[in-house]
Amino acid sequence: MTDFVQVSTATETREQAVRLAESAVRGQLAAGAQVVGPVVSVFWHQGMFGTGEEWQLLLKTTAERYPALEAHLLEHHPWAKPEVVAVPIVAGSEAYLRWVADSTEPSA
Repeated sequence: MTDFVQVSTATETREQAVRLAESAVRGQLAAGAQVVGPVVSVFWHQGMFGTGEEWQLLLKTTAERYPALEAHLLEHHPWAKPEVVAVPIVAGSEAYLRWVADSTEPSA
């Protein structure tokens, strides 16, 4: 069975998150994506404490496609050092996971 991951990042605006989602899904790097927000972020950045609103982007893909998705997100993200993390999907419906695998299979 293929390994699956959920990848997350965040952007300053809804439009930025939607653009990243669309380009990743169109490129078959992710099967689907959800844009959630705004969410409140609390963080340290450049030695300073901060808070702000962000739009979270959640993408589903295979472990095999993760490196290409990560590279795509880093190249097209508006921030210089964005969060891009993946967590394993340890279980899911067989039909859904098959859809993720089929949707991220590079086109011939």
